[in-house]
Amino acid sequence: MAERRRQEDRSAATRSALITAARALFADLGYAETSRDEIVARAGVTRGALHHHFGGKAELFRAVHETVERELAEQLAAAAVQKKDPMERLEAGCRAFLRAIGAADVQRIALLDGPAVLGWQTCREVDAKYGLGLLRGGLQAAIDADLIPQQPVEPLASFILGGLMETAMRMAREPDTAVARAEAEATVTRLLRGLTRDAL
Repeated sequence: MAERRRQEDRSAATRSALITAARALFADLGYAETSRDEIVARAGVTRGALHHHFGGKAELFRAVHETVERELAEQLAAAAVQKKDPMERLEAGCRAFLRAIGAADVQRIALLDGPAVLGWQTCREVDAKYGLGLLRGGLQAAIDADLIPQQPVEPLASFILGGLMETAMRMAREPDTAVARAEAEATVTRLLRGLTRDAL
């Protein structure tokens, strides 16, 4: 039993080392320019370990991408939970997204390489599991509190997430990211407040 536990710990450590090494390389060089040899060298493991745990570079990228998306969702949830009002939670979560998406590794892995490497459908599934799920829940809470008029949540959540993603792409291309982020945050706040009953 103890030996099995040690094997599981070693396996988890190897997997974690591969994800950490690959994340740094994918963020710095991009998926296409990162070789398997560079990944295993940085992780301090063999190519056999990479293939055993992930099968190849594409599968490892998927694990890295999901890690980035999960961490991003955790940051958004942490920002939102500090507010009591459902609309304030929505605004806080969206602002946190615009701040977090400015990180180089998040931009490269989630915005740029993610759709190209994994395809739109896979990225959509990951979004649904993390970011879209949070947004859907936040909107539903605001509707349940009668702050936003009753309406289908799914199209509204998709519309807002699409706007946030496009805004994030624009921010990534701007030379002055601080100004671009401030403008984006103000726009998102106006958009969300425009959904409320008081604005209608």
